[in-house]
Parts: sequence; C-alpha cells; structure tokens
Amino acid sequence: MTRTHADLVADLRAANAVPAGWGDVFAAIDRGVFVPDRCWVDDEHGRPVPLDRDAGPHAWAQAVYSDVPIVTQLDDGATEWPATSRNATSSASQPSLVLEMLDALHVAGAHQVLEIGTGTGYNAGLLAARLGEERVVTVEVDPDLADRARRVFKNAGLAPTVVTGDGADGYPERAPYDRVLSTAAVTAGRVPLEWVEQTRPGGELVMPWRTAWGGGVLVRLMVHEGTGAAGSVLDDAHFMTLRDQRVPFGQAARFGRLAAGADVPRTTTGVSPHVVVHDPDAAFVVGVLVGGARHSVARDDADHWELLVFHTDSGSWATVRVTPEATAAGRYEVRQDGPRRLWDEVESAHRWWIDHDSPLRQEFGLAVTPRRQTVWLCDPDTVVATYTT
Repeated sequence: MTRTHADLVADLRAANAVPAGWGDVFAAIDRGVFVPDRCWVDDEHGRPVPLDRDAGPHAWAQAVYSDVPIVTQLDDGATEWPATSRNATSSASQPSLVLEMLDALHVAGAHQVLEIGTGTGYNAGLLAARLGEERVVTVEVDPDLADRARRVFKNAGLAPTVVTGDGADGYPERAPYDRVLSTAAVTAGRVPLEWVEQTRPGGELVMPWRTAWGGGVLVRLMVHEGTGAAGSVLDDAHFMTLRDQRVPFGQAARFGRLAAGADVPRTTTGVSPHVVVHDPDAAFVVGVLVGGARHSVARDDADHWELLVFHTDSGSWATVRVTPEATAAGRYEVRQDGPRRLWDEVESAHRWWIDHDSPLRQEFGLAVTPRRQTVWLCDPDTVVATYTT
C-alpha cells in the first residue's frame, strides 16, 4: 500500500515526536505538497538515489512520507535530476527534526517569526498555519527555490512573505521579530549579528551551529537588551551551511592527494581516531578547540581506514592510519605537515576533554556580542573558545 501523510503523522505520534501545540498543524500540512516530484533520497550508504513521482509514485511516497530527509537540490542546481553527486545543497529536512526545531522555537500567540532558508517552504508553511501567514517572513538566497516556494504556497492556500536574498542579512524591513529560526547551519564565530539586532529583547534564536570539524548541534539563544544573546546547546542537528560560509567542495580530495605524495616523518599516537571522529562529545570539543580544522575519512573497509585532518588557509594537514593491529595496540601511525601541527592540536583538545571529565556537548553554550562570540562550558563565564567579530 502506498504511504500517505497520515502514515507519517501516525508514525511520529507513536514515537512521541509530535510536540504539544503542533499536532493539528502537522496533521493538516501535507509534506508531499512541498517536496518536488523529482528529488533524491539517500540509500543505506549515503548515496543519493533519484525519485520520480510520476514514474515511481510508490517509491516517492515511501520516502516522502517517512521520517527521512529528502534531497531537493545538488550542486546549487548544476547537477540536474536524475544525475547525482554527493554535494547536496538543499533538502526537505527530517520531519522529526523539523518538529524538534519548531518546538525549541517556543512560538505562541502573536509572535512575529523570521525564518532563514526557505528551501521547500515546509517549515514556513507549518509556521504560517499555526501563527497566521502575516506573522511569518522567510528568506531564501536561491532565486529558483524562492520562486518555487511562492508557487507552492499559492497552490496550498498559504501566503507567508517570501524574500529572495541573503539570509545572513535577516530582513530588517519587518523587524523586530520575536523569534528567528535558521534552517541553515552557521559556523563557529560567524552567527550573523543582524539576527540578534533584529530580534526583540527577550526574543529567541534557534539555529544549527557547527565547527569546521563537522557534525552540528542545535542551539537556542535568548536576546538580551544591549548585551547580545546567549544560550545552550540543545541536541544534534546536521544541516547544510549558509552559502556565504561554505568552503569550496573538493578540499578533502585536494589535501588527500597532497598527503599521499608527501615524504614526511612518521610518528605514533595513543589518541584513538575512533574517538575524535565517532564520539560526538569528543568531536565537538576537537572542533571548538582546533579552530578551522576539517576532517575526512577514507575507508578501505570497516577495520582499515585513514583519517585526514586539514586546514585550508594554512595548507596544513595530518593523516592517522587505522588498522586492526593499530586498534588492538592502541597506537596509530601519524603523518603531518605544514605550519600548524594539526594532530598535535587534536591531541591537546582530546586531553582537555579528558581533563574536564569528558563533558557532553549539551553542557556547552554560546554567547554572541558585537565584539566577540564565545563557546562556554556550563556557565557563560567559563569561556572555552573566543572568536572576534
């Protein structure tokens, strides 16, 4: 039997994933109305598989009405369906995560909401249905996506304000807002001050936040009059980055080739690559403390892989080789080169994490002021990292 929106609603209600205040709206706004007829869904290996509603309606509905993200654009539209790539640039987020973010936004009554990243329009449609379309502004940097969202809203009988522009600038024409929601991740030290300035004192900002290391967390900040905004990490949230904060695609491959051809000394480390890559709390700390460092993993199989750490601005890199023998011995081969000794920095960050009793990522928070942005542990006065703005 072909799945419907009612099946998705029933699944999430059974999983207690539909928060109070959103049940009727979630049931009324059909996700399938917002997802394009031609899109992609990741297979079990994370590779995008093309879907066509006309040619394969059952497969399309199976994906769209399940709790999975749907890729709606690749390579900023340069890769046209049914071709594929690994560079997704727009998507319909996982419905349970959509609801978690809307719940975290704490909307009520007559709140005015600014959304950054319209995408398919699904989030803004839910907000408009709950608050009233006149209270919702959504900004989309991609003109094609913005135009499509307007058509979808019209067909759905909804009319939130859709602005084509850079979401990092907010939309001052309708400020101040009670709530700001970003569906694009911001990178460490680069929360747009415009979002804070366009929010009323006592208002809240909810956004995915990430370091260059990867992953991502959901953060809620409260705006304080004259002093900026501060708040805590809530949960995990993996989103595409604001377009003006992205790095060029293909940097990992470039540094991988550089490392493969380099003749540099080999040392060993007792810090497990498994931990700094796969433990989300350790990885969060490494990302915060090893500023600007990115990583990539090249796997031969589950037991044989290499971790590549690189920093684009300095040209520095490090590799750590994982084998069954290295894992059993607890010693891994390291190669590194460049002005930054990146693996030494990773070891130092890991040691800091251990020395501080391996804190959870949810114990951290952010503060944003006109002069600086900070990451803190447990209390805003306990600053772990500082980024000047």
